[in-house]
Amino acid sequence: MDDDFGQSLTPPVSPFMPEDVCEPAARPPCFTCAYEPGREDAHMLPSDGYVSRGVLKRLLLKLDPSPTDFEVDTVDIFGFPWVTETALVEYTKLLFGLFRQKVFRLETLVQSSSHDFSQASGLHYEAEELRQQCVLFLTYIKVFIHRFLEVPLPVDEGFVHPYCELEAQLPSALVEELFGITLLIGRLKDLPANVQSALTIHHQGRLFPPSWHLLHLHLDIHWCVLEILHLLGQKMMGQVVYAHQFVDLTGETLTNVSLFEDHLNNLLCDLIIVAMNKYSKVRPTETLTSNHYYCACTKELWIILIHLLEHRSKTQHTQSFWGYVNALLQVVLKGVLPGDRDPGLPANCKDPLGFTWWLITHLAQLGMYNRNGTLQNEKQLEDNWSFVLELLKSSCDMKVAVPEEQMRMLVHCCLSLNLMWGSNVSAVNTLWEYYSKNLNGLFSVPWLGVSGLGSISPTPLTLLEQAKSCCSPEPMTSASHAQLYRSANSFLIFLRMLALHLSQESAPGAPWRQIKGRIYSKFHARRMAELSESGLHNFLLLFLVLARCGDLEDAAGRACDLLSLLVPRSVPPTLCALQWRGQLALLLLFGGHGLDLAPLASKLSSAFTDAAREFYLKTTEPARRTALWHPLSTYLEGTAELWQTSATLCQSEESLLGEGFGLLLPACRTAELNTALSFLQTALTQLRRVRQRFNQLGSSDFPSWAPPPSVVKERHLVVAVALWTHFFPFLRGLRLSQTPPPQLADAAAGFTLLALDMPSSAPQDLQPHPLQAIIQCFGWDEMLCPLLVTRYLNHLLQNGELVGWMGSGSASSSAQALCVRAWFRCVLQQHLHKSSDNSRAGKVLDEQLAELTRLVLRLPEIDSLLQRASLQSTASKLEPKPALALFIKSVGRVYSTLQLLAERSSLVCKALEYVGDVLKFIKPYLLNRSSDGLQLTYWTLGCVVKHWSPLLATTKAQSLLLRIVDVLLLPHSLLQQDKASPTQVLSALRDTLPLYLQGLSVAASVSQTQGVYLRQQLRNVIAQYMSRFLPATPTTGAVANHPVLLAGCEATPTPRGAVLRRTILQVLRDNFLQFKGHAPPHRLAAVLSFLLELLRRNNDTDPDLLTITLPPALRCLMLVNEPQVKRLSADCLQLIVERCLSAVRDQPCEQIITVLRTFVEENEALYELQVYSVLETVAILSPSTVSSLIPVLSLSLRNTEQKRGLGRNISLRNAYKSLLGLLGEAGQAELVSLEED
Repeated sequence: MDDDFGQSLTPPVSPFMPEDVCEPAARPPCFTCAYEPGREDAHMLPSDGYVSRGVLKRLLLKLDPSPTDFEVDTVDIFGFPWVTETALVEYTKLLFGLFRQKVFRLETLVQSSSHDFSQASGLHYEAEELRQQCVLFLTYIKVFIHRFLEVPLPVDEGFVHPYCELEAQLPSALVEELFGITLLIGRLKDLPANVQSALTIHHQGRLFPPSWHLLHLHLDIHWCVLEILHLLGQKMMGQVVYAHQFVDLTGETLTNVSLFEDHLNNLLCDLIIVAMNKYSKVRPTETLTSNHYYCACTKELWIILIHLLEHRSKTQHTQSFWGYVNALLQVVLKGVLPGDRDPGLPANCKDPLGFTWWLITHLAQLGMYNRNGTLQNEKQLEDNWSFVLELLKSSCDMKVAVPEEQMRMLVHCCLSLNLMWGSNVSAVNTLWEYYSKNLNGLFSVPWLGVSGLGSISPTPLTLLEQAKSCCSPEPMTSASHAQLYRSANSFLIFLRMLALHLSQESAPGAPWRQIKGRIYSKFHARRMAELSESGLHNFLLLFLVLARCGDLEDAAGRACDLLSLLVPRSVPPTLCALQWRGQLALLLLFGGHGLDLAPLASKLSSAFTDAAREFYLKTTEPARRTALWHPLSTYLEGTAELWQTSATLCQSEESLLGEGFGLLLPACRTAELNTALSFLQTALTQLRRVRQRFNQLGSSDFPSWAPPPSVVKERHLVVAVALWTHFFPFLRGLRLSQTPPPQLADAAAGFTLLALDMPSSAPQDLQPHPLQAIIQCFGWDEMLCPLLVTRYLNHLLQNGELVGWMGSGSASSSAQALCVRAWFRCVLQQHLHKSSDNSRAGKVLDEQLAELTRLVLRLPEIDSLLQRASLQSTASKLEPKPALALFIKSVGRVYSTLQLLAERSSLVCKALEYVGDVLKFIKPYLLNRSSDGLQLTYWTLGCVVKHWSPLLATTKAQSLLLRIVDVLLLPHSLLQQDKASPTQVLSALRDTLPLYLQGLSVAASVSQTQGVYLRQQLRNVIAQYMSRFLPATPTTGAVANHPVLLAGCEATPTPRGAVLRRTILQVLRDNFLQFKGHAPPHRLAAVLSFLLELLRRNNDTDPDLLTITLPPALRCLMLVNEPQVKRLSADCLQLIVERCLSAVRDQPCEQIITVLRTFVEENEALYELQVYSVLETVAILSPSTVSSLIPVLSLSLRNTEQKRGLGRNISLRNAYKSLLGLLGEAGQAELVSLEED
């Protein structure tokens, strides 16, 4: 060091020079990885780096390295002013000595630094200042060489200026000093661990430790040495500069060229070692997301080395970047060859092959940056295929079993290189040789979990989509490409390479011709027989990629020919399913390209028919049938996908609908049948959708390859006929099932709408009115299960076009009425399909019925009825039972408003059409005694009888009313005295009897032909159920809730109610209050209690009505001594008398008088005293009424005495006198008359 500082440190300028003459030190470009928001996401390089500041660009263009710096006469370097144009020549050793001093100082700071945060700021700024001074000096060297260094010329003998002599020696001196600097700083790999660790520390603050500054100064020096040597070589115009005092490490004479080469190789070696350290922590799944550098500085260093070496290769014909890197990577792969220099690479790389692939891929990515530091879509660095192909061959060596995790990584890297460099046919061929021998491999990585396992595409569409994903490789920078290791196996990644090669535009046709021969030649009968399930799946994916990216018809034809080599009987069902899946995927490709499907589809349909025939045969073993369902269901799902994706249905899609369906459907069990019918529904829906779109938009919405409109219509008719032919007969045979699958209704509805759109396509047995015939089969037939009908009609009535057809003249006038009848029947029969162990079916039926209810009420005919009756529902969703009541009430109300006989007659016919043979609908309930069903039945028909009573009394409808009475109210089983009536029936009757009684009463009143008979039946019903529901003793609840009583009660009396009460009172009088001699009737107290309740709850004032039961009440009061009966009789008597008197006001009530007169006349001979006692009770209530009977009573008394011939009867006369004493003046007058006798 003494030599370095032997010269004077006095500044080489005059002490009197003004201070502002020195140029202020500008911040020079340098390596930095300080945090800049958004830089990494945008793939941008540091803004203060060599690339962003234009250093690299100016270097390659031979421009001034720093055009805005060092423009004045002096420059401040290391704190001293120097003459800009001469300092480096005159003070070479001094300046380099000061440089080494600053480096030593920075190293001292690193060694002495602590973790004391109070010193962090001071250490940072001191270390930064030292680094800036060193970088500024190196920048000054570059500027000096470019601006001021002159190429030394041969000098003449004689005087030479000392400066010229020094200037001539400067190139050699620079080489010597630069060599000294490289020795001073050493190699990156030899830096202390605490300095190297700065690579892995990403600071987001502004203060950095001295070790960070020292490490980045080393990077600056390594780059600047190369840059200075390159500038020096340019300035010397190719002349080799020799060092005078040094030899290089090999013992050879040191030159600028050898120093550049040695330093470059050492730097590349060190960078590769850094990448090795990084690779040891990289997971296979992070191959493309984990870079080979730790920070942006080393990334930028790689980029500028790439551009510098490529530039030197083109201008100076030196090795390319890949030449240097490949030589070092060969050492990594094979070690140091004898006689070669050891670059110092470690021999313990964990995975040399994987590391090499990883590093080359990431270096190729850096080769996409241009000299401005911008990531480009086109490569900036020449490809390295020659080395990569050799690497690929060694990686795919069949002698060594390559694990999938490694194979996946190297193929991923190879694909990335293809994306960056363009496809290489040799790489594709090499990989195909490997995969052709390993096609049966699962290509799974167990430790990846589910994502690492191989999976078989479940449907043709997913298989095709998987192949399509291989045909459209994602860009290198996309996240999906980076995650390919997780999402795709190595074979799928290879298919992406193959697709990329086939899609090259630069050589049309050539890539296909190059590759197809190699691929086709690997398959033959024996090879096809050897394919496992995964092998066949890979085979199909391969040919789908070939078909999509190459010649579709050629690849598809070859694939089908190869698949036909598989013997059907010897192929397991799983492989057969996969085979059909692949063929259907090829058909999907054909459909997308507008090609005719018939050639391929007919072969596949024939194979399906053979399998369906075996499935149908009874001799087939159950296990074999179960296995056969796998390929059969695959065919159904794939064909459905083909129909769904077809834009026109004009490509012979019907070729897939063969005789096999006629064999398959009858042999299916429930779950299998659901799958088959779902396919049918898909086909019907798609045909209607395509046809409607064609009718609305014409052929303009179809692809350009679609045929003319006339051909389209013809093809659609062919498709429709095929559907009718192969499916409809089975559906029609299944319709009467009591447990129909839900899809049956869906498919039947699809055929119905197809008949609406294309009536000519329907079979002959449905003509000439196919729509009406099919609805009759699946919707209106009364033998159908409600589950089927509700779901079927829901589909139809949601279709506005079909509802419009029902209301048009082309449909039957009864179409809407028949839909209402079907709804009516389904509501009534809903409990036939509900049970405790099958609640799901019940819930489904409830949902379907609710929807059908909503749709029926929206039918034009029913909506009109509701409007005319002013009974439109305000609820958006009305439950079936309330809706049924609303509908019944609306019909009755509309009928009551009609005046014209023709209108009334028409509505009667329509109403009978609505309900149909309702008693047939409810017959199952009468047999199985379902409690819920009976309740619903009696309630519904009770509503009908009540609200339709005038309608039912007509000649056309009275037969229905009479049948209801005979079947529900007076059935034969109920009249059998020796059998107990079913409790469920009696319970339903108890709840609904008022409806029937009220309706029957009205009907009997208005009927013109059967009035007498209806009244008699009404009396029979009242008598029957009066007795059935009357308790033995009068309990409050039993009497108060008696259905006959409830039927006769009204809050406000009406004529109709009065008629019913009259009938009830007559039945009471004739059937329940008749004495047999002196014996009182059975349950007399309960009957009187009922009578009293009936009178109390109604405010009747008609004496004729009120006095109907007066005679038996008087008789009970006269003959029965039981206190309860006497009390109830007296209460009834009082209520009757008071109501009658209130009706006639101050006038005597003739009806009561008549009853009393008859009562006296009938009982005077036997019960004289009891008669007077009863009359006393009446006299208390109404003396005037009894007073009018005085003449009759007196005459009766005298007649009685005369008949006995015993003279005066003192006891009778005393009783009579007691009565007369209650009658006021009239009574007193009669007493005087009696005394005179």
